[in-house]
Amino acid sequence: MKIAVVILNWNGKKLLEQFLPSVVKNSPEATVYLADNASSDDSISFVTSEFPTIKIIKNAWNFGFAQGYNEALKEVDAEIFALVNSDVEVTPNWLQPIIETFQNYPQTAIIQPKILDYKRKDYFEYAGAGGGFIDKFGYPFCRGRIFETIEKDLGQYNDNCEIFWASGACFFIRSSVFKELNGFDVDFFAHQEEIDLCWRAKNKKYSIKYNGSSTVYHIGGATLNDENPKKTFLNFRNSLFMLTKNLPKEKLFKILLIRMVLDGIAGLRFLFQGKFTHLFAVLKAHFYYYHFINNNLNKRSEYQVNNYFERESIVVNYYLKKRHKF
Repeated sequence: MKIAVVILNWNGKKLLEQFLPSVVKNSPEATVYLADNASSDDSISFVTSEFPTIKIIKNAWNFGFAQGYNEALKEVDAEIFALVNSDVEVTPNWLQPIIETFQNYPQTAIIQPKILDYKRKDYFEYAGAGGGFIDKFGYPFCRGRIFETIEKDLGQYNDNCEIFWASGACFFIRSSVFKELNGFDVDFFAHQEEIDLCWRAKNKKYSIKYNGSSTVYHIGGATLNDENPKKTFLNFRNSLFMLTKNLPKEKLFKILLIRMVLDGIAGLRFLFQGKFTHLFAVLKAHFYYYHFINNNLNKRSEYQVNNYFERESIVVNYYLKKRHKF
C-alpha cells in the first residue's frame, strides 16, 4: 500500500533533530513529508540539508493541528496517511503490522499503534496509550491511562482490537475516508479534533482499530503542556463542540447539561487550587461554546452511533469507586 508519513511542524527544529532519524530509518515502506506551519526558525533548511529524501510542504500560516493537516494533506498522494507528531520516536517494523491490518480489514478506516512514554519507556503515554474509548458522558479515556493514572506496560495491551478513537500523536487513516469526512474540523484548531474525526467515522459505520504489534514512543506536551491555560481552554471548549456535533439526538441535551455541571465543578477545583488562569480558561471555553452552538448543531450528521453508551462513567468509577485501571 502507498503510505505517507506526514509530520506537522511549527518551530520544532530541536524535536526534528531528535526524532526524525528514527522515522527516516524505520520507514522504508513510506514517503516521509514535513508539513510546516510557517515556522520562523530554521526547521525547513535543517530538514532540507540533513534529510534530502523528505518532501517539504509549506503551509502559508500557523494553522494549528486541524487545518494544518487539512491543508498539507491536499498535496499528498497516498492510500494511507500516517499523521505523526514531531515528538514521536518510531521503532523498527512499526509500519508493517498497520499495513497488514488495513489490507486484511477493508472496513477499517483508522488505526492507532501502542503509544508508550519516551521518558519512561516501560509505561504508557497519556495521549492514546493502548487505544481510546469514551464514556456515557462523553469523557475520553484510554486503555492504560485514565485521568492521571498511567499503567506500566506489562504486555496487557499487546492485542489487536476495536477502539472508539485513535490518538492524533500517531494516527493512521485511509486517505479516501479522510477526504470523505472533509478532514479535521478546523474550528477545533488543536486538541480532540482526532476524537471528533473518529466519532464521525463511527457515524459512517467505519471501524477503528488498535494494533499492539506496532510501538511508538511519545514525549507528550512538547508543544503545549498541561500547565498552559490555553490547553485547558481548548480541551473544555472542544469537548463541548464534539458532543454537540456527535451525540445521538435523544441523549444530546441531557448529557450536555450534565457536562456543564461537571465543568462547573472542575472550575471550582481550579479556584480552590489557586489556578485562576485555568478557571478563566474554563469560563472562556463556555462563552465560546455558546457563541458557536448553532454552528456545531448544523454540523450534525444524519446518523449518530449509540453503542459507546455501554461504557460506565469514568468520573464515578475513578473518583468514587477508586477504579483507576481499564
